[in-house]
Amino acid sequence: MIAELLRSQPEIALFASLALGYLIGSLKIGPIQLGGVCGTLIVSLLLGQTGARLSPDLKNVAFALFIFALGFTGGPQFFANVGRGWRYGVLSIVEIVSVLILVMLAVALLHLDPGTAAGLLAGAATESAVIGTASEAVAKLGLPDADTLRLQANIVTAYSVSYLFGLITIVLFTSQFAALLLRVNLREEAERVWRKLGGGDSLGEGERLAAPALVGRAFRVGRAAGVTVSGFEAQYGHSLTVEQIERGGAPLAVAPGVMLAADDLVLIGGRREALIEAAPSLGEEVASGHHFSTALAEMVDVVLTRKDAHGATIRQLRERADPEQGRGIYIAAVTRLENRVPALPGTVLNRGDVLTLVGAKADVLRGAQRLGYLLPATLKTDFVYLGLGVLVGMAIGRLSGTFGGVTLALGTGGGCLLSGLLFGWVRSFHPIVGSLPPAAAQILKDFGLATFIAAVGLSAGPDAIKLVHQYGLALPVAGILLVLVPGLLSLWIGRMFLKLDPPMLLGAIAGQQCSTPAISALVGVTGNSTPVIGYTITYALSNILLPLMGPVVVGLAAHVRG
Repeated sequence: MIAELLRSQPEIALFASLALGYLIGSLKIGPIQLGGVCGTLIVSLLLGQTGARLSPDLKNVAFALFIFALGFTGGPQFFANVGRGWRYGVLSIVEIVSVLILVMLAVALLHLDPGTAAGLLAGAATESAVIGTASEAVAKLGLPDADTLRLQANIVTAYSVSYLFGLITIVLFTSQFAALLLRVNLREEAERVWRKLGGGDSLGEGERLAAPALVGRAFRVGRAAGVTVSGFEAQYGHSLTVEQIERGGAPLAVAPGVMLAADDLVLIGGRREALIEAAPSLGEEVASGHHFSTALAEMVDVVLTRKDAHGATIRQLRERADPEQGRGIYIAAVTRLENRVPALPGTVLNRGDVLTLVGAKADVLRGAQRLGYLLPATLKTDFVYLGLGVLVGMAIGRLSGTFGGVTLALGTGGGCLLSGLLFGWVRSFHPIVGSLPPAAAQILKDFGLATFIAAVGLSAGPDAIKLVHQYGLALPVAGILLVLVPGLLSLWIGRMFLKLDPPMLLGAIAGQQCSTPAISALVGVTGNSTPVIGYTITYALSNILLPLMGPVVVGLAAHVRG
């Protein structure tokens, strides 16, 4: 009865795969969490035994939207990190080259077919997008339909088997074993790096919330009497601002040349450490008896596009700014590829970063105008730009060529990925066109990928058990090696030659594997978010380069097998 219902209404199988898959993926054992995509794949493989199938057209549309959105959101960061983030970029190259060599060794030793080889790459590298680009490449091999479906099913099965072992390996390697090999205490190293970047004493997330980095406090002027507003702010490196003044119970307009007088009530906003340093010279702190409104009340998100800000630290950005133009503007948070990077004085900014500016309304709007553009609060998507981008991607995907006897074709997935990169990068220069709100981009990525995975999982169900029986433990072992070998190489190269700090290095290794669970576990071990700095750079690069390896592995494996 149930099998017949799923066959007659495959949309039930789709949403059952999504619901149950994400439920399974949300379960957590220690630092290990499968995630919704892997959970969806497991459920769809089981439901595929009933014979339920989704339309290939739905599968193709879902993957095109996912891969375009992936490229679109990662475009600015990808191009920003290609040049200036070269030390971390080396690690992404190590990942690409080493996994490609290892996969081809597995093809030769285990006699893997192109589908199983591509699935091994996708699973061990925990990069689900490879499934789509490799599936399209298999379809272009010119094989009979039955063989094409079998190889595509093998991609999914090999992915599901190697993913679990690859995930466990990268989480344990970055958060536990690598520190033993380096002979360092990760928490102490992370604290040292935090201080080097200009952070204070508080490391843990809870500690930072209890003692916020940006504060506002009211004082009755004492020793600071006779000092101008601009002179007082300059004494503390413009890390604090005189926001409001009351003199004799009446508000006084704040201007750089205004001189503070004894018994003035002043509202000071700025960085906590600067206020702590300035407090003794100001006078007595007051909690009532004034008419001040809240300091640092306005908060806006700004996409950084200014050329001379790319590659500069937050400290350098403030030092370069004209004191009057930069007055009262504070960077409270830096978001890069949906990850929070610590907003410390030594943090390097990249084009495409989202900066959360805090201050008075006029100040933050002035800062937004000088740094980039306000992240629009719109919920509307520019479907002209989106549709054109996908069409351009499909056109690019039709390109193919033969290199050294190996036929390579990007397919719709690879084409839309490159198109998304280009369209996202262009929009970072011309933000008035191509609106794709972050929430809309996220649903395109999440729903598009999950739907695609459910579709291929349902079609692969009957062949999954055969492949597991055929290779046994070979695929799990290969999956573990595909994580350990690149990880060990990157660890050695990163410390011996690139001289990267351990927290950032291990974050970069998690990023080169595109592993969100690994960076989450690593941040938990280090006690602060310094590993995220390395993670975002390699994640941006590997998230683009690994899917492009899908067609390469399929082409090479097909050539090797003759």
